[in-house]
Amino acid sequence: MHAYYSDHFVLPLPAGHRFPMAKYRMLRDRVAAELAQVVQREAPRASDGELALAHHPAYIQSLVDGSIMQLQPKVMRDIGFPWSQAMVERSRRSAGATVAAVRDAMAGQGIAANMAGGTHHAGADKGAGFCVFNDAAIAARVAQMEWGRTHRTPLQVAVVDLDVHQGDGTAGIFQGDASVFTLSLHGEKNFPFLKQVSDLDVGLPDGCGDVAYLDALENALEQLSQRFEPDLLIYLAGADPFEGDRLGRLKLSFDGLQARDRRVFDWAWQRRLPLAFAMAGGYGTQLEQTVQVQVNTYTVALEYWRRWQALGL
Repeated sequence: MHAYYSDHFVLPLPAGHRFPMAKYRMLRDRVAAELAQVVQREAPRASDGELALAHHPAYIQSLVDGSIMQLQPKVMRDIGFPWSQAMVERSRRSAGATVAAVRDAMAGQGIAANMAGGTHHAGADKGAGFCVFNDAAIAARVAQMEWGRTHRTPLQVAVVDLDVHQGDGTAGIFQGDASVFTLSLHGEKNFPFLKQVSDLDVGLPDGCGDVAYLDALENALEQLSQRFEPDLLIYLAGADPFEGDRLGRLKLSFDGLQARDRRVFDWAWQRRLPLAFAMAGGYGTQLEQTVQVQVNTYTVALEYWRRWQALGL
């Protein structure tokens, strides 16, 4: 199973910055040591043209040349990272990783991964919440463009976002687009406090635990089944619903999160849907726990990847 990494494209942060950048390298090391069937590849660089499938060209250009610092300083404050060329490059690579994972999944791998990504707060003309470019939206648009070269009907893409925060940027980008279904299962009182409208939003109360969460997920997937028939699934496997997360405010256990992952992968497998997944949020008080949640996701993904390989799909 292919997994694309970008952690070696370093995003320079000031001392004491609250974003846990170290988790990406920790995940790569754990997966390399424990899951030999995951083939790690360097993330390719998303081009300006690929970025422009989901983002306004003026926003892209202002980031590339640094003029965003003068033209839209609030956008950079909302993103939460200091601007640098290294930040732009790493953001391109993170988007390119999900594009590559989608291509692999569609080309016969069945399942592929971005070892970062899930930057779902980035909208068409702005970033926010540590999100610069929206990798899921870009990858969905690239897949649709490439599918359109050989098929008459538009590729139908479902984005299942199980980060603890609503995927407001993704919802905004795809509002009114019948070819993409956005599902967000999130903490109702958590960031962003001004929510967008997804095709299906499920807001959960603070303190929600395994049983209530999994019931809500089951109901959401049933509604998705009734309302949409996807050709591709992009899954944001956030680690931040974990009970030890600093920002999550939900109470899911390791077992509950692994059951969540299994349900999503099984839902896709039952329909023989190619699936690309990204890691999205995770801010554990003990970063090793965030990484453990993510390693568990890879363990489940490998089970279903092996099924694809056994059938030669």
